[in-house]
Amino acid sequence: MGQALGQIQVDQSTVAIKESFGKFDEILEPGCHFLPWCIGKQIAGYLSLRVQQLDVRCETKTKDNVFVNVVASVQFRALADKASDAFYRLSNTREQIQSYVFDVIRASVPKMNLDDAFEQKNEIAKAVEDELEKAMSMYGYEIVQTLIVDIEPDEHVKRAMNEINAGKLHILVMFSNHSILDIKAARMRLAANEKAEAEKILQIKRAEGDAESKYLSGLGIARQRQAIVDGLRDSVLAFSENVPGTSARDVMDMVLVTQYFDTMKDIGASSKSSSVFIPHGPGAVRDIAAQIRDGQLQAGML
Repeated sequence: MGQALGQIQVDQSTVAIKESFGKFDEILEPGCHFLPWCIGKQIAGYLSLRVQQLDVRCETKTKDNVFVNVVASVQFRALADKASDAFYRLSNTREQIQSYVFDVIRASVPKMNLDDAFEQKNEIAKAVEDELEKAMSMYGYEIVQTLIVDIEPDEHVKRAMNEINAGKLHILVMFSNHSILDIKAARMRLAANEKAEAEKILQIKRAEGDAESKYLSGLGIARQRQAIVDGLRDSVLAFSENVPGTSARDVMDMVLVTQYFDTMKDIGASSKSSSVFIPHGPGAVRDIAAQIRDGQLQAGML
């Protein structure tokens, strides 16, 4: 009824394109307007001034020959003072923006390695935004913001990257794309080198620990033997002083016999002992003591 009476309503954040006999006349802002259609006035269309978003997925390859899918999100809007350019000069705004995004991404990403592309997402987004801003401003559009929301490498490359992070090396099936094999092999070599370096450090630390353990064990044995010698000397001197008529030789024989029986007692008390004491008679102790004394005398004479 309103249009029949020559009245139209333009909603908020929208402008209407008014024509007179097919020629652009003016931009109608939100509100109610009189449109005398009987004298050739008509509405050619409406243009939204709201911020719109376009997600663009672009496939390209990096400097190290890894194919990736780069997902860019472009936020744009039409300018009210250039609404006629935005309405008349472009037939498909989204396709136009998408073409510029493809052009910039495919010119920027091939100059970077895969790791650099992840680290320089903001630089890629800035390059896309600057190029779009220059191109779309002449068509009455403003680029509000451009984001690189995702960089997706080939599935085989992602699997190889995960193997490096997890420290696992697997032999994978050969692929027809030699560029994928090259980056994958490089990453697996890096993982192998890191694993070998870690094992080298563990072996060095293990050897250092073993050397330190043996050194401390040697100190303990030396101190134990010194304590035994000191104890035997004190025992011989005390026994000789308290028991008249005994010599140091008699005391040593008694000490050796006592240690012999203590040793036999310990061996018999252990159910899992695998020690064999040959010869096992008590008289063997005297023979051992005699051999020790003879050896000491011969060493003294030399």
